[in-house]
Amino acid sequence: MKENGINVNVIQANVSFNKLKGTLRGMHYQKAPHQEAKLVRCSRGSIYDVIIDLRKDSPTFMDWIGVELSQDNYKMLYIPEDFAHGFITLEDNTEVSYLMSEFYVPGSGATIRWNDSQFNIQWPFEPVVISEKDRLQTNFVINQLHS
Repeated sequence: MKENGINVNVIQANVSFNKLKGTLRGMHYQKAPHQEAKLVRCSRGSIYDVIIDLRKDSPTFMDWIGVELSQDNYKMLYIPEDFAHGFITLEDNTEVSYLMSEFYVPGSGATIRWNDSQFNIQWPFEPVVISEKDRLQTNFVINQLHS
C-alpha cells in the first residue's frame, strides 16, 4: 500500500453511532498541515458515503464519488489526505468505524456544506438529522484551501 502512495499509518480510531435513518454527517476535512487519511467501514447498518477531491493540482479536483457501505457488503473506503468526507445513514442504529492517519487538531477542521451546488452531490434522499455545525455551513470557497 505504501508503494502506491496509500497512507497506512493509523494514529486514531473513532466510532460514530447514528440512531436515525437519514442522519447526515459532513462534508469534513482537516486543512494543512494536519490533513488526514481515513479508512472507513460501516460496522452496523448502512451508509451512503461520499468523498470530494480537494487536491488543487488533481485532474479530479472538486469531483465526488459516493459508495454504499454496509455491515453486509463488508466494503471499506480509503479516503486520502485532502479529501472531504461525509455520509448519510440508510438505516436506524448505524455505526461507522474510522481509522485515521492523524489526530484531530482543533482549529484545523473544516466543513463543506453537504448540498453545495458547486459539487452537485446526488444524495439518495433528503437528510432528516443534520448537526447545527453541518447545517449552517456556507458555500465552498477554493481560497479556503491551504494546500
